[in-house]
Amino acid sequence: MNDWPEAWSDENRGNRYGRGSASAQPEGARAMRQVRRPASGAYGGGPGQSAPPYGGGVPQQPSYGGYTDAPAGDGYDSGYNTGQVYGSGGPGGPGGRTRGERPAPNWRRRIKWTAIIVVTVLVVTTIGTYFWADSKLNREVDLSKVIDRPDAGKGTNYLIVGSDSREGMSAEEKKKLHTGSAEGKRTDSMMILHVGDNGDTLISLPRDSNVTIPQFKGSESGKIRPAMGANKLNAAYAIDGPTLLVRTVEYNTGLHIDHYVEIGFNGFADIVDAVGGVEIDIDKGFKDKYSGADFKSGKQTLNGEQALAFVRTRHAFAASDLERTKNQQKFLSALAHQVATPSTVLNPFKFYPTMGAGLDSLIVDKDMSLWDLASMFWAMKGVSGGDGTSMNMPISGSTGGNLVWDKAKVKTLVDELKNDEKVTVSGN
Repeated sequence: MNDWPEAWSDENRGNRYGRGSASAQPEGARAMRQVRRPASGAYGGGPGQSAPPYGGGVPQQPSYGGYTDAPAGDGYDSGYNTGQVYGSGGPGGPGGRTRGERPAPNWRRRIKWTAIIVVTVLVVTTIGTYFWADSKLNREVDLSKVIDRPDAGKGTNYLIVGSDSREGMSAEEKKKLHTGSAEGKRTDSMMILHVGDNGDTLISLPRDSNVTIPQFKGSESGKIRPAMGANKLNAAYAIDGPTLLVRTVEYNTGLHIDHYVEIGFNGFADIVDAVGGVEIDIDKGFKDKYSGADFKSGKQTLNGEQALAFVRTRHAFAASDLERTKNQQKFLSALAHQVATPSTVLNPFKFYPTMGAGLDSLIVDKDMSLWDLASMFWAMKGVSGGDGTSMNMPISGSTGGNLVWDKAKVKTLVDELKNDEKVTVSGN
């Protein structure tokens, strides 16, 4: 019994090109337009010869349309297998791209998005740093409690105080820094920094200055206290803290104080260590067993412990208080310059510890902003660079061991500061 369809009878199988219909045209040629029937004799026989009988093997097909033949034994041409039988626009063909080739990068787009990302990161970092720093400021001094204040002049006046506060220091730290163990707080250094359009001026106020402590309002009691006559300037701070000190400075100078800044022993040493030490040129070597100072002349880098000894020493000098104030000015200016160097500002591993140590250590007035603090800092840096004036309060003599200010020179100096004029007065 013959299971083959009528069109597939044994009689016509020999004249077929593989299986298909009874048509003389091979099915493959009809189904796939890209496959052309080979010309007569293409199977290797002479004219009139037919294709090999079914089962006798399919001869290797030629390539069509410029495509290479499939690997031996595959039975199909490579163009068909890769799907490139309908045209030449695909990989490898004219007008196409080679398989695996990436499109050219859009550099304008990449630069645009990179710039956006960089700017965003900078803005977020700046804003975050501002709020972090602002939150660390210790705004404890209320200058609104100061009574009978002089009128404000042009420019901004800062009262900068270095106290001998030992708050938070361990016994080991006190011994290391030679601070002693006295209770309470006193002012080891006091300076007025005037920031104006005609040059910045840094004026040291000797702690032994002979001044009048005027009538004042108690910072805690709120009661009016009577004047206390002539005293050393640092006594005002010991009696009623920052507000009475500001009141006393304003009363004896006539100069309005806009902002108050205070730093203690430990905080000062921490800032110096955080910045990696401060280079300073010491004119003449000196020793002081009370402060722990032991310095040779020449340029040297001081760490926190050495820096504190340098600014506190007074027993090594004949004119003890005046020489100490000069050293304090010199060192603070050098410190400001060191903090502002690119090696500190552009290095986050040094910048943030330095800023953190400084802000943690400062006590400021309630109206002090970061911008005010930055202005003070840059003014001190300018003074150290020769852009301003650094001086002691003019002294005319002494009484009872206290230094007496030269009233005429002090009045001229204060008038020049109030009017933001260039300072012409020289100090001791």
